[in-house]
Amino acid sequence: MFHGSMVAMITPMEEDGSLDDAALRKLVAFHIQQGSDAIVAVGTTGESATLDEEEHCDVIRRVVEYVDGRVPVIAGTGANSTLEAISLTQCAQAAGADACLLVTPYYNKPTQDGLYLHFKAVAEAVEIPQILYNVPGRTACDMLPETIARLANIPNIIGVKEATGDLSRLHRLRELCDPSFELYSGDDATGCEFLLKGGHGVISVTANAAPRLMHEMSVAALAGNDDEAMAIDGKLAGLHSALFVESNPIPVKWAMMKLGLANQGIRLPLTWLSSSAESEVLDAMRQADIL
Repeated sequence: MFHGSMVAMITPMEEDGSLDDAALRKLVAFHIQQGSDAIVAVGTTGESATLDEEEHCDVIRRVVEYVDGRVPVIAGTGANSTLEAISLTQCAQAAGADACLLVTPYYNKPTQDGLYLHFKAVAEAVEIPQILYNVPGRTACDMLPETIARLANIPNIIGVKEATGDLSRLHRLRELCDPSFELYSGDDATGCEFLLKGGHGVISVTANAAPRLMHEMSVAALAGNDDEAMAIDGKLAGLHSALFVESNPIPVKWAMMKLGLANQGIRLPLTWLSSSAESEVLDAMRQADIL
C-alpha cells in the first residue's frame, strides 16, 4: 500500500520544548514539495516517548490536516502498554491517518507470544491498516520473523518496518509471508540494498534532511536501476552515519535547524547536539549537497 521513501518526520519544538505548529506546517509542505512518498507522524524519531497522549494525538491530527490527502500519513501509535497503543491507534484512525506504525513494546521485554498477542489485540480493536516496527537496538526486544509471519495473517496488519540492518531478515520474511505483505527498511545505511533485494520502501531518518535524494534513490531501486540507486545512496552515506553520531533524533533535529526548517527544540532526557559532533553532521550535509 505504501512504497518508496517515507520520512520518519521529526516533531519540531520551540527552545522550551513546546510544540512548534508553524514549523510543523512548514515541514509538511517541504516534504510534499521535495517528493517524500509518505509522512510518518510521531514515530520514534518524532519523540513519541516524550509527548503525552493529548499532544501525540494533536500532532497526528495536524499532520493529516496539513497534508490534506496529498501523500499518505502513517501515524506512530506504538507503546509499551497495549491499552495505550490501542488508544493512540483509535485516535489516529479518528484523525484520518492512512495507517499506523507500532513499535514493539520497549523495556518490558515481552516473549514472542506476548508480542503476538499485543499486536493482535491492537489490530482487532482498531481496523485501520497497521505496520509492525522491529527495532531491537532501541527497545531491547526483537520480534522474530516467525512471529511477524503469524501476525501477517491478520488482515489489517499489512507490513513490517525491519530496523535491525540484517538483510538476511528480508530473505526470511519473504519466505514466510505472503507476497502482499509489505516489507520496509528502518535502517538507512542498508535501505538501498534492502530495496534492491525486494523491499517495498524505506521509513527513513535521512529523508528528513534529504527527502528529494531519498525519493530519487527509492524510485531507482524499486525500478531495478542498481547503479543509479547506489550512486545516489553514495551521496547519502555520510548522512546515514552522521545522523546517528548521537542518539536519534538529536543529530537530525540539529540538521533541520541548519536547513532553517526547525528551531533549537528537543525534550529531555534528549539534549541538543554537542558541539564536538556538529562538524561531522555538517560535512555529511555538504557531501549530500543539501547545504
